[in-house]
Amino acid sequence: MLESRSQIKTRQPLYTAEERVRRDSTRWTLVQGILAPVQFLVFLASLFFVLRYLATGDGWTLATGSVVLKTLTLYAIMITGCIWEKVVFGRYLFAPAFYWEDMFSMLVLALHTAYLVALFAQALTAAQLMYLALAAYAAYAINATQFILKLRAARLDMARRDAMAGTPGLAL
Repeated sequence: MLESRSQIKTRQPLYTAEERVRRDSTRWTLVQGILAPVQFLVFLASLFFVLRYLATGDGWTLATGSVVLKTLTLYAIMITGCIWEKVVFGRYLFAPAFYWEDMFSMLVLALHTAYLVALFAQALTAAQLMYLALAAYAAYAINATQFILKLRAARLDMARRDAMAGTPGLAL
């Protein structure tokens, strides 16, 4: 579906010009750019270990350790993401540009934290813990998709605006 120039002009950009400058000048943007793929790789490995444990009953320690590592990487990206959001948007969480992504991130954090609490309290069976991990991972996958789609839309919008203004832009 093609958009008219008026639709593009009236859509709120993800970043104002000042926010874009702050985003591009802070080291926290690089930190997020490194942590996001690291977390995703840890997620993929852990998902494999969790599924393998559920399928075979083997590898409890590896599966559990991988979920703990995935949770720690989640905490790291959330803490540094809050700092990034404060630098760019002036608030630690729930900036209008990322409000719904941040809201869903709270569910992701809650599920991962529930896993740790249940693990250390020995409140669930091994299989129940693995299913809780899978629920946390499903929420994480949805949340990661939210961020990817939001950032891709912002890049495409910027490329369209640049094209209309006659300046070259990058669209991913």
